[in-house]
Amino acid sequence: MILGQALAQCRTLVVDGPDGIGRGALIAELARHGFLVRLCRGPLHHVDPTQPYRELLASSGRLAVDGSLVHELVYGPLRRGRSRVTWIQALDFAEAVAERDGALVHVTGKTDDTEAVDAYERALHTLAQHVPVVTLEAKDLGHPIRGPACPEHQLGLC
Repeated sequence: MILGQALAQCRTLVVDGPDGIGRGALIAELARHGFLVRLCRGPLHHVDPTQPYRELLASSGRLAVDGSLVHELVYGPLRRGRSRVTWIQALDFAEAVAERDGALVHVTGKTDDTEAVDAYERALHTLAQHVPVVTLEAKDLGHPIRGPACPEHQLGLC
């Protein structure tokens, strides 16, 4: 699936990629295309890290989430030796995104963090068995995205 198809077919886009890869232009474009944008940064819930995502996915309308459990799958082991998200939780999350007519958007680009890049590739390869994955180069995100536009701009925090 390419981004144009995702814009036309998906109600939910979960945007993620290695730290330091610019996703801001993509998030702004998704807001212009009618997606309600939610930024999920900060610590995960200590008991149930999937709770905020389940609540977001229960909402109606088009939704774009910047940041996800995939980030924890990648950076948890790299920074703390383990992820606070289990693979069962991650696969349930992927299936919930797919059930909401969604896709994961993997933003790639130039970074010195090869461990994170490799970990994202492995994680997304596994998750792609449960949800479509769209891969985009960050350097290509400076152009307007073709697709249906929406006059409302909505940004928010979860």
